[in-house]
Amino acid sequence: MGFRLLVTGGGTGGHTYPALTAVRTLEARLAAEGRPLDVLWVGTEGGLEARVAASEGLAFRAVATGKVRRSGNPLKMLSPANVKDMGRVPLGAAQARAIVSEFRPDVVLATGGYVAVPIGLAAKMCRRPLVVHEQTARLGLANRVLARVAARVAVSSPSTLDLLPDTARAGAVVTGNPVRPEVFTGRPEKAIEALGLVGFDRRLPTVYVTGGAQGAQQINRAVGEVLPWLLEHANVIHQCGPANVAELERSAAGLPAALSGRYLLTGYVGPELPDVLALADVVISRSGAGTIAELTALGKAAVLIPLATSAGNEQAHNASHLQEQGAAVAVLGEVTPQRLTEAVGPLLADAEARETMAGRARAAGRPDAAERLVDVLLDVGGGGR
Repeated sequence: MGFRLLVTGGGTGGHTYPALTAVRTLEARLAAEGRPLDVLWVGTEGGLEARVAASEGLAFRAVATGKVRRSGNPLKMLSPANVKDMGRVPLGAAQARAIVSEFRPDVVLATGGYVAVPIGLAAKMCRRPLVVHEQTARLGLANRVLARVAARVAVSSPSTLDLLPDTARAGAVVTGNPVRPEVFTGRPEKAIEALGLVGFDRRLPTVYVTGGAQGAQQINRAVGEVLPWLLEHANVIHQCGPANVAELERSAAGLPAALSGRYLLTGYVGPELPDVLALADVVISRSGAGTIAELTALGKAAVLIPLATSAGNEQAHNASHLQEQGAAVAVLGEVTPQRLTEAVGPLLADAEARETMAGRARAAGRPDAAERLVDVLLDVGGGGR
């Protein structure tokens, strides 16, 4: 008995990588039973999901889709770009219906993004069961539409349940947000060896600063302004984005030797990321859904600086939700040197405070989220054919 899974969602890593983790987890589950998995990923041509599917050897089909550029001014919603994109919707809907009808999946998994809408609606029209997965604490626009036609809605946070339409709430389940399995394999000593952290003082806590693969100017600037103070109290691994290394190297050039030995500046953290996270006692980062899932699954004390321009202000909601549970510190609004030191200082000064916050983060996390989501897919899909 094989299982046919159609996956749709993408545009950002927050939609794409949870879907990929779910695919690989389902594949492993079925392989242990001697059963094959047939996967088709549907997304936008040239999107992140297309590149990920290609690199992972997954079959991929593209459909046309339109992006709604939201605005508080209704007249701006009628922009030429919106009108042009909306003209692509009928084509995308026709393509989606043809793909679903041809592939005949046991279940369709939609993880959000504009491309998920035509496929999700096509699943309903072709009578294929649809599972919608929401990564953030608040429902994205695409998932708000699809929740009304889904067989099951899987959410990452219990607080999302109250935001679901009445028709979707009864069948909703809290799975958490799937986390890449390699995140759990980190070893602190491997980070020290791989990154050559010979000047680090292991008697001090280690802070990992990250703004994502490209870095974050707001975080880089704030950390740069308090760097001498920070290094008096901690070792620092600062992943700043490749384009920002030279500027930050100039800023750090005047550090005393004793402090500079406790500072590692790098544009990008690659395969050693699980080891860096294992070494870190405190993480300073954005608060995207993927980051939140990893930090809570690992149980890390964190200072979260939300991206103010995130869709629906979701990063601020994510950060505030964790802060309310005592599982993180959220720095909302303007990020000044004083506010950053007030946020991170108590965690560096008090090991017990760090451990308490880490424990609350761990309690909020769901390291088995991928397995839970796979349970839902198999249940809704009837176990395959």
